[in-house]
Amino acid sequence: MKKHPVIVLSVFTGILTLSGVASAGDTAAGKAVYDGKGACAGCHGTTGAGDGAAAAALNPKPASFAAGAFRLDTDGDGKAGTDADIGNVIRNGAAKFGGNAAMPARADFSDDEVASLIAYIHSLKK
Repeated sequence: MKKHPVIVLSVFTGILTLSGVASAGDTAAGKAVYDGKGACAGCHGTTGAGDGAAAAALNPKPASFAAGAFRLDTDGDGKAGTDADIGNVIRNGAAKFGGNAAMPARADFSDDEVASLIAYIHSLKK
């Protein structure tokens, strides 16, 4: 029986999708979540500098995505600010990982919204 690479690739892709491995996000869709439904700009600022309207009242201050200043290593891999870390903070809130309780859990975001938001956050780094 001859194996077909397209079928093997399709099965592999399906397994990755079902296992929860996120695909690369869409930065434009991520910006829409950041500015809209996510209300991220209120704390992190429109440019991701951590200088949103609510930032002055927060301690610790919101992460500066523009500076790539991430503090939380949610998966214990020794690196703060990986895609997994950012996704964990978005989904579970920062307090769960020792961060600011003002960063809410957003379990209401779809996997695509989280992946796109992560892509947008990375695009803000100067």
